[in-house]
Amino acid sequence: MAPDAPNATPALTWDGRRLRLLDQTLLPGEEAWIALEGAADTAAAIARLAVRGAPNIGIAAAYGLTMAIERAPGDEDVRAAARVLRDARPTAVNLAWAVDRVQAAALAVAPEQRAAAARAEAEAIHAGEDAASLAIALAGADLLSGSRRILTHCNTGALACGGTGSALAVALELAGRDDGVTVLACETRPLLQGARLTIWELRRAGVPHELLVDGAAAGLMRRGEVDAVIVGCDRVAANGDTANKVGTYAHALAARAARIPFIVAGPTSTIDASIASGDEIVIEERAADEVRHAGGALLTGADTPCRNPAFDVTPAELVTALVTERGIASPPTTQSVMALLQRAGADDG
Repeated sequence: MAPDAPNATPALTWDGRRLRLLDQTLLPGEEAWIALEGAADTAAAIARLAVRGAPNIGIAAAYGLTMAIERAPGDEDVRAAARVLRDARPTAVNLAWAVDRVQAAALAVAPEQRAAAARAEAEAIHAGEDAASLAIALAGADLLSGSRRILTHCNTGALACGGTGSALAVALELAGRDDGVTVLACETRPLLQGARLTIWELRRAGVPHELLVDGAAAGLMRRGEVDAVIVGCDRVAANGDTANKVGTYAHALAARAARIPFIVAGPTSTIDASIASGDEIVIEERAADEVRHAGGALLTGADTPCRNPAFDVTPAELVTALVTERGIASPPTTQSVMALLQRAGADDG
């Protein structure tokens, strides 16, 4: 599929043999596509955020493993390539979920059949995430019907997920139903995914929007200038605690104080039933230079000590609803979240 094909996911394309990524580190200034050939270069692209967003990390990794298996289908080769990809980033559960699915599909058949089996599984993952996006958009827009000032954080559109996204897909669907909808996008320091990527997507979609610094969100909520907050998720624990881009927890606290809905949107592939709560989620710490710089410019002393957690955890009690392609957990609890997974398993079977 060509990058400019109708309804194409702008983050990545797959032609049945090779993966191409829109390098998100260069947006919005430059739209450059990079071609990948296997596990190592796909893992490197994931690590440096050329491709990002939990669902799209999983899709890219699935194709990365597929390309590796095409070259080396032996048992140990498959497992080694899977490890390289699984270790690229620690927080988003979709990465390991997708890699494990492709690895299992490949190892279940003879070596000469593994490339085809891996390809079919990766393409099924991609198609499933695209379908999930549409279902999330429709369900989330129904839930937030009447809300016109929608605040979001980081980037959760097609650059991050299959289809048109998760949380941003909900906002786009709302805007399609009501031309009075405005999306308030937080800039999302330190790498400015909101300013660089969400605004890029909103401009392309023709949806009214305003950019704000992260610290302005709470004050706008308090003044009644936000109707609802909707964010994505990188990992959801069994009890509904949610890891998302750093800064999300502060928005959840502010939304609770302002008595407005705080919605988390994401596919069920982001739910990790193996962990009981958010306390077990590994939070990725990234390089200090990401904090020291912005737009390539040094903001502080070159050796200033920094903390750079890429994510934070929002407790389930602050989340009004978890919107997935299999339904809504409102409020998210162990019982309601597990019910979504059981529904997903039944539908998949």
